[in-house]
Amino acid sequence: MYKIITFLFFTFLGFSQNPVAHTKGLIESKKYGLAQQEMLNYLKSNPNDIEAKELLGDAYAYQRKWDSAIEQYEWLKLNYPKNANFHYKYGGALGMKARSISKFKALGIIGDIKRSFLKAASLDPTHIDTRWALVDLYVSLPGIVGGSYSKALEYAQQLEDLSKVDGYLAKGYVYEYDDEPKLAEKYYKMAIKVGGSVTCYDKLTTFYDNQNQPGKAIGTLEESHLRHKRNAIHYQIGKVCADYNVQLNKGEKCLNAYLANYSAKDGVPREWAYYRLAQIYRHKKDKSNALLWINKAIAGLPKIEVFKDEKALISRL
Repeated sequence: MYKIITFLFFTFLGFSQNPVAHTKGLIESKKYGLAQQEMLNYLKSNPNDIEAKELLGDAYAYQRKWDSAIEQYEWLKLNYPKNANFHYKYGGALGMKARSISKFKALGIIGDIKRSFLKAASLDPTHIDTRWALVDLYVSLPGIVGGSYSKALEYAQQLEDLSKVDGYLAKGYVYEYDDEPKLAEKYYKMAIKVGGSVTCYDKLTTFYDNQNQPGKAIGTLEESHLRHKRNAIHYQIGKVCADYNVQLNKGEKCLNAYLANYSAKDGVPREWAYYRLAQIYRHKKDKSNALLWINKAIAGLPKIEVFKDEKALISRL
């Protein structure tokens, strides 16, 4: 009798659980395949559930199944044409598909991408993600097919009107691509001053890295670490030191600190820190330690080609 009651209790719980809410949890847990299957099953008996359709599209998008995601978002935007987010997601899925196919084929869908983002922007004057998408689109496209730095700056200004930090970051991004490094640096620094988030510091660090200014990149990372105390920054400093053959003792110290405090949430596997240490020791002409660390990197991730390339460089010392 106890077993029957227990079975009925848990069966009731299973049927009473909201499948849409459960699917949201699956997506948050990055279980995208399970989320996809759950929504496919649910939509068989609830074919017009808007939230379920959107979640199915999201599950496909996270798995880079762009055609399937486009199909869901297209249905949503056609049936709910005044919903800005559906136009934005449709344009975004099209944009990601365009990146995965030939440039010739991508030209055929650029118009649809732009129209979707512009429609979303007109429907919702506060939609920040859409304006970021338009900034990126106008920066990325060649002028011959509609790219325009001036248009990108228009939407960057709209972002600034909505959010100072987003606007400054967007302007920094546009000026960086438009080969205006002084203006790019100015706006990235303004974003740090106003927001000071990890993202703001990362953008300025990446900018300095792209400009081949390792000293400034390291200084920005150190400032970020003072403010945010993130172990991942130790790896980033070590990477810059190793890549540019500068401040090697500092790089070695930071990489050892990264390994000593490592956890999965830091993002970069230990093996990459081993690889950076090997680079540093190669720069120092310390062959034995360089081989020690590169062998540890290869043992952990044997398929990474740059590790093997580094070992070949060390072997020639």
